[in-house]
Parts: sequence; C-alpha cells; structure tokens
Amino acid sequence: MKVIKANLYDYPKYYDLLFGSDWKAEFDFLRACFEKHAGRTVRRLFEPACGTGRLLIKFAQAGYEVSGNDLNAGAIAYCNARFVRYGFPPNALIGDMADFRPRRKVDAAFNTINSFRHLASEQAARRHLQCAAAALAKGGLYVLGFHLTPRGGQTCDEESWSARRGHLAVNSRMRSIKVDRRRRREDVTMTLDVYTPTQQFRLADKFTFRTYTADQFRRLLDCVPDLELVETYDFAYDIMEPIRIGAETEDVVYLLRKK
Repeated sequence: MKVIKANLYDYPKYYDLLFGSDWKAEFDFLRACFEKHAGRTVRRLFEPACGTGRLLIKFAQAGYEVSGNDLNAGAIAYCNARFVRYGFPPNALIGDMADFRPRRKVDAAFNTINSFRHLASEQAARRHLQCAAAALAKGGLYVLGFHLTPRGGQTCDEESWSARRGHLAVNSRMRSIKVDRRRRREDVTMTLDVYTPTQQFRLADKFTFRTYTADQFRRLLDCVPDLELVETYDFAYDIMEPIRIGAETEDVVYLLRKK
C-alpha cells in the first residue's frame, strides 16, 4: 500500500467520514447536557476547532444557530460548503481556538474529541478557556472532552476506528509512542487506510498532544474564575451516569458553566 506522509486535516473528506460516522451519541449527549446543566435556554452554539463541522451541521439541521472556527483552511472550506449545500449560512471561519470571539455571545460551546490538547502551552490553554468564557452568555455551558494522563500510566495506548460510505472505506489507527510527563508532551502517530474502487493508500501523520493530569487541569481551570465546573462524564456519553475523577481517570467530559 502506498504511504503518503501528510497532515490528516488536509484530507477533510476522509477525516469527516471517519469521525462523522458516529455523530449521534455525541449529539444526543450534548443536547441532554444543554437541557440539564445550562443556566439558560440553548439556541446559539459555537465550536472552537470545529474541523469539518460534523456536529455543527447536525445542530443546524435541528434548528440551532451555529458557528465555529478552525485553523485548517481545507476543513473550513469543506464545512462551509456543506452548510451552503443544506441551505445554511457559511458560518465557519479560519481561526485559532486560543483566540476567538463569536459575533454574538452564545448559549453553549463544545469541543469533544481531544482537540484542546493540540494547544501546546499553558498560556494557550488558558487563553482558550478565557475565550470560551468570554464567548458564553451568563449561564452558558462549555462542554470540553479530552484524555487525561492517569497517575499510574495509560491503560490504552492504541485506538482504531473504521467507517464506510458507499464505495469509500477508511480504517484508522492511532498510537501513543512516547509520553514525557516532565515536558507534558505525548507524541502520537495516526494512519488512515483509504479504500476506493480504484485505489488504496495510507495517510500517515505524527503530532504532539499536551498532557494533563486531573490536578493539572484543575489548576488551569482555577485560573479562569468565570467558569465553574458543574459536572463530569466519561466518553460513554450517558447523561444519567456522571463520574468522579480520580488519579486513574482517563476519558473525561468537563461541563463548565459561565458564572
């Protein structure tokens, strides 16, 4: 199989198929969070690092006013083309998730699949949370999901997914190859094996996540007093089963509310 070293975000069609195929569990969970935990009616949404807009389009179709941003121009073009195709305004902009300000305050925001950990420094992470707080109206909710680094070491260092649409199939594999707790870096490789009727090839990428223990994220959150932690869940996305975070917890969805 031919291997292409690439930025996976530059291939939005394949990325969207892979991560957009299992949208409903997140969508239903987010709506349940808005209903249960927001201090206001949720009508207007913003997604920092929205990528291809796999969830934004579903919320637009459900009657919400949506917008988002992402640094990848190809992903934004893909997202906006889909908005227009379904009759919605092209409300996704090229922008940094550590420096954003929606045109109007929003009732809720979300970032659910580890994108937050692409922010490489404490300063950038703090600015991100400050931007989220400033973007929310009072009582608004920010749903932030990512992997913590447990005290005893990761119990899972490899994940894989598969998705198919018509004659297009994509298999993915993500591996954690090195965790440096002192420098708070996790080096990760990810491959997408793409199958079409006429070709097969592999896209290969390598990137670095910032690591967080539960205590490290708690200290970061303490630096943004406008946000209060109201509940935590895991990636099972069960609104009836909140979790308590311990030293060994890995998958967490933080529900943060604007004071």
